[in-house]
Amino acid sequence: MSDLPGAPRDPAPDHAAARFAVLQLVRLTGAVLAFAGVLVVSGKATWLPQLPEGAGYVLIAIGMIDFFVPPMLLARRWKSKP
Repeated sequence: MSDLPGAPRDPAPDHAAARFAVLQLVRLTGAVLAFAGVLVVSGKATWLPQLPEGAGYVLIAIGMIDFFVPPMLLARRWKSKP
């Protein structure tokens, strides 16, 4: 039926929405890692295994890097050329 001359075609996939979702998921992952690090440092994470305080600071640093750097690099890579 879609081979008819007047039939509407399927719209092109929306790459912008998918890319936006990926950027937000990467940021969310970084925020969760940083928050887990804060919980480890504060000692209030009873559901996390007992980790040393230094591991909490490492989680905070990795989370902050994951929150800021990969979205910037992905956005630069996906930027359309003028």
